[in-house]
Amino acid sequence: MTNDERELRAELVRLQQEHRDLDAAIDALHQSPAPDLLRLQRLKKRKLALRDRIAFIEDQITPDIIA
Repeated sequence: MTNDERELRAELVRLQQEHRDLDAAIDALHQSPAPDLLRLQRLKKRKLALRDRIAFIEDQITPDIIA
């Protein structure tokens, strides 16, 4: 495993944790009596951006193998 791959895996773990944390924050906001819709929208946007970055890193780690 190269140093770059180790760095990508470390970033992937960090991003996945942040994604889970955002999911919990979004759920908590939904449960509140008067959710802040703007904050909710921003959290969801951040979560989507994280998902895209996670997918990109996973593609970088996984080699393209044509079977």
